[in-house]
Amino acid sequence: MSAQLLQPAFADPVLDAQRGFRAALKALSGPGLIQKLHDLPSIEGLAPATYALCLALLDVDTPLWLAPSFNTPVIRANLMFHCGCPLASSRDAASFALLAADDVLDLSGFDTGNDRYPDQSCTVLVQLSRLDGGAGLSWRGPGIELENPVSLPVADGFWREREQRNEFPRGLDLFFTAGHDLIGLPRSTRIAQERV
Repeated sequence: MSAQLLQPAFADPVLDAQRGFRAALKALSGPGLIQKLHDLPSIEGLAPATYALCLALLDVDTPLWLAPSFNTPVIRANLMFHCGCPLASSRDAASFALLAADDVLDLSGFDTGNDRYPDQSCTVLVQLSRLDGGAGLSWRGPGIELENPVSLPVADGFWREREQRNEFPRGLDLFFTAGHDLIGLPRSTRIAQERV
C-alpha cells in the first residue's frame, strides 16, 4: 500500500467514531429521517457521510465488498488502513457492502442472515448524489409514529429487489448517504406509495 494514497480520517478517532455510530443507530431507529454529520473528513470518491460510516462501523472483523465504482486504489488503501477491514472478493463473504445508485438493482448474493442469527446479515451502504428528488414513498413500521415520506432518487426496481431479499427477521439493513447526510432503512420498514 502506498503511503501517498493515505488521507486523513477522524480528527478525534474515539469521539468521532462514537458520533458516527450514534448517528447510524439513530438513522436505523428512525427510518426515513435525515441525520446530519458535521466536521467530517472526505476522500476522493466517498462522500463525507459515507466515509464517516465506514470509519465508525468497519473493523478487522467486518469484510467489506466494494462495487466497481468504489474499488479504487485511494478508497481501498484508506479503508484498509484506517478501519483495518478486509476486502471481500465475493458478495456472500461481506459483512458490509458499498454501492452506488447504479448498483442497487442487483442485491443478489449478499447474506440476509438466518432465522437464528438475523443480525449476521450484510449491511449495505448506498451513496447517492442527494437524498430527495425521487418518487414519493411512505415508510411505515417500527420507529415511525405514523409514516415518514421519503423520496430517494433510486430506480423503481430497487424497491422490488429489496422486497425479494427481505423475509423478516432475515433481510438487509441499508444506509443511504449524500454529502453530510444519511438515512437508515432497516429490514423491518414497510414501503408504500405515498397517498395523494
